[in-house]
Amino acid sequence: MSSNELTERVLVIASGNAGKIREFRQLLAHLPLSVQAQPKDLAVEEIGQTFAENARIKALTVAQATGQWALADDSGLSVEALAGAPGVYSARYAASDALRIERLLQELKGIDDRRAHFSAALCIASETNEVLLEVEGRCEGLITHAARGEKGFGYDPIFEVDATGTTFAEMTIEQKRQWSHRGCAFALLDPALQELLHKQNKP
Repeated sequence: MSSNELTERVLVIASGNAGKIREFRQLLAHLPLSVQAQPKDLAVEEIGQTFAENARIKALTVAQATGQWALADDSGLSVEALAGAPGVYSARYAASDALRIERLLQELKGIDDRRAHFSAALCIASETNEVLLEVEGRCEGLITHAARGEKGFGYDPIFEVDATGTTFAEMTIEQKRQWSHRGCAFALLDPALQELLHKQNKP
């Protein structure tokens, strides 16, 4: 049975971030899934100490609230010179993307060691409170001295990927899919998710 012949399943993205939802829709386009955003009035408190814990909390909460499978990601930027900050607080480092970038660049002012990495933990949970899949991806790079590029979201304009010498914000969608932490995590998730969908469709 090919993926095109499988019964389409609803998968709710446990996020209110429009950029993140758009990216997941592109990554999941080849699978028999009806990808939906979580309800706008649903708030999930991220109380985990790691990216994996937060992804699990979000996936389980949204799956139970919607009665559907839910895919959650928790991702963030860890800077070596800042003892791993902003880490799990990446999205809460300031009130907007622009302010988060401004704060990080200010904190690294005069610091030569700009090594950093992005991490992305993905979790799929079912409406029956079961964790179905969990993976984690990582991308190594450094923090630039100024924003570069117009694409992407979040910290993308100031994170230069080691493998390419470009920031995420300078990459095409295809390039970011190949090199990003979320792309790496999804490369691990994809075959496992395809196998899971096949099992679910067996009579």
